[in-house]
Amino acid sequence: MIKLNLKQLLACIPACLLAMAASGQQGDWKMQPVTIQSRWAKDVSPANALKEYPRPQLVRTGWTNLNGLWNYAITAKGAAQPSAWEGQILVPYPIESALSGVKKALLPSQNLWYKRNFAKPTLKAGDKVKLNFGAVDYEATVFINGTQVGRHEGGYTEFSFDITAALKEGQNEIVVKVFDPSGEGVGPHGKQVLKPENIYYTPTSGIWQTVWMEVVPATHIESLYITPDIDKSVVNVTVKSASNAPVTLSVDGKTIKGKANTVIPVSIKNARLWSPLTPNLYDLTVQLGGDKVSSYFGMRKISVAKDAKGVDRIMLNNKPYFNLGTLDQGFWPEGLYTAPTDEALAFDIRAIKAMGFNTIRKHIKVEPARWYYHADKIGMLVWQDMVNPNQGLPEGAKEAFERGAKETMTQLHNYPSITTWVLFNEAWGQYDQERLTKWMKATDPSRIVNGHSGELLYVNEQLRAPRENPYVAADMTDVHAYPDPMNSLKQPGKAQVVGEFGGIGVFIPDHQWNPGSQWGYINEKPAGLKAKYTIMNQHLKLFEEEGMSGSIYTQPFDVESEQNGLMTYDRAVVKIPFAELRNIHSKLNPDLNAASWLQQTGDVSAEDADLTEPGALYVAELQKYMEGNREPKFLKRLVMVAGQVGDKAGAARFGNEYLSTIKEPYSEEDIAFMEGMTKRVTDKGFAVLLNRAKNDRNAYVKAMNIVFADLIQAKVPTPDAKPDWNAIEAAIKPYGAPAEEMFLRAKTIHTYNQQDWANYVPAAKAYLAKYADNIREQEKSAFQSAVDQHATKE
Repeated sequence: MIKLNLKQLLACIPACLLAMAASGQQGDWKMQPVTIQSRWAKDVSPANALKEYPRPQLVRTGWTNLNGLWNYAITAKGAAQPSAWEGQILVPYPIESALSGVKKALLPSQNLWYKRNFAKPTLKAGDKVKLNFGAVDYEATVFINGTQVGRHEGGYTEFSFDITAALKEGQNEIVVKVFDPSGEGVGPHGKQVLKPENIYYTPTSGIWQTVWMEVVPATHIESLYITPDIDKSVVNVTVKSASNAPVTLSVDGKTIKGKANTVIPVSIKNARLWSPLTPNLYDLTVQLGGDKVSSYFGMRKISVAKDAKGVDRIMLNNKPYFNLGTLDQGFWPEGLYTAPTDEALAFDIRAIKAMGFNTIRKHIKVEPARWYYHADKIGMLVWQDMVNPNQGLPEGAKEAFERGAKETMTQLHNYPSITTWVLFNEAWGQYDQERLTKWMKATDPSRIVNGHSGELLYVNEQLRAPRENPYVAADMTDVHAYPDPMNSLKQPGKAQVVGEFGGIGVFIPDHQWNPGSQWGYINEKPAGLKAKYTIMNQHLKLFEEEGMSGSIYTQPFDVESEQNGLMTYDRAVVKIPFAELRNIHSKLNPDLNAASWLQQTGDVSAEDADLTEPGALYVAELQKYMEGNREPKFLKRLVMVAGQVGDKAGAARFGNEYLSTIKEPYSEEDIAFMEGMTKRVTDKGFAVLLNRAKNDRNAYVKAMNIVFADLIQAKVPTPDAKPDWNAIEAAIKPYGAPAEEMFLRAKTIHTYNQQDWANYVPAAKAYLAKYADNIREQEKSAFQSAVDQHATKE
């Protein structure tokens, strides 16, 4: 028998209720409304959607970019290809994003379909046409002219299909079917959840990286595998192909002959080593028959070895190198997983370097290939996380995780910036740690392995979960400590790092994704952030003297409801000026003293944070209100500032005044504000919410939540309460289906737990009859079984 806690009732609402944001059909693309946006969003259009060649490690001159407007439709999961299309979507921006032009969520019970036409390329005898996808989240099935040409599972890795046999002369049709259950599926999904809050964010579904087509000879280069060895002054190159054909390499003015699928050692005398200070790269050209590609590599070595004092440390090019890093999650307010432009993609790395960091921990996300290319060129060490499996490890999750990890390591092998593989994070789906850590080390001996970042996790100095034999087989011990850093365990042969710390929440008015949410591990006023952050770094310096080799601060940019970045989510405001951050970091990053450090950062201009005491700012704003300012924009801002200083009465007053100024037809921004202000069924926004709930499941679920909090929760305060169900039913009756569903759910669960079968059976029967599609299978089975068992006792 399952046991459900009524106080946790809302968390039990099934994901299938979670919904699409309303958006009408569109003949012409336009970016959908979003609370805040970065400076690059305005540069996006169907004509220029990520036009750069997407694969810098394997570049061909002849290619066709298929980004741009596609038709789209959403159907039930089992439905056939739609005959009619709902509108257009801008590829490669995920359907949930504003830049897609759609801004709808995709549910686990649905499929997303894409369609576009293209002209058959001109082919010579024997030529092949390859259709390439940077990434599609999560499962993609591809059809050309109605013929299935391939299927790929995994939302973070690239894939290609040979579509030659399915082509016809003239115009051809591509259709892509996508299934993405987000956090409900068996596959790796990172921080994507259907109900985003706190450290979990809006999902990315569908095509989210570039789609392109290229013509290749029948015998062609499939991939390159490049491994530098500075100790032997060589770089080892393997040209992978279906044929062991002769190949020619051109490197640094030299020509080297060899065969495909065989390691070709290339001598690099007096190598110009790659590092964050000197990100030297060598150009590489490879020819196999009629196929020619360009690539590059960097000569660098990463290892763990003893320093002059016998301390195990992370070494870069055989010298101790403190990995001063930050936790970058790669989300964008207007594009979610997809940066609006290539310039924006590079900006994040340049900004992090301008802050004085030399390391980025890429947190449970695999970026497009061009992000790693920018890291290589700009000069930034990268700790690359594997994307975590479903934490519940349902059947199939382990296989999906290992398949994705293998694809990730193969796909990213050639980038010199990547120095560290991170297997698990904070026990999120952790299993078989020793086996998998050893597998990673054997698969890629050229890098070090962080087998478990935050296996020991401290929050406010309290250890969350003790572990036996932590960090087994890894190259480092890695502790997470929030908010203040601490040193990790000392184990023989392993470097010590703090893989996450910090998370200082500082909220900047007018630059928040969700003004109603202000989340950080600790909260600080803008004026106090510098001192707090400086103290943390002073402790890092003490730890470094005691053996620490690396640190990862959470985090460079705010993300959705997390306000703990050093810059705002829209990359508009830096909370500590760049020069001051570099000064703080200079004790741990000696390279900052070199004049050349900033050569690769370019323009990273941003507004400095306003350090005015928030309370003083609010006093000044409140005075303007008292003097008669009732402009809607001012009232809306006043709500946010009042909330930040804890003036709940003021926030309610100003919010209600603002709501009185907005009229139908409501903009999406108006609706979002109303829903954020709506706490009770008598609030103005609740009527709007109920109207939206007719066609929008997200609004429907929010209406359910409000009904529960306002009309039901107080009447059922404890598990042993005996509420007057008739009175509750009468109270909720005016508020339609969301209220009825919540009432039946609450009554069913409460009476089930109490084994009050007389009240349970009629409630459960009604709940199952009317709302079965919205009930989890486990619950549905348990509820129906209890009905069958006790119906005669009704």
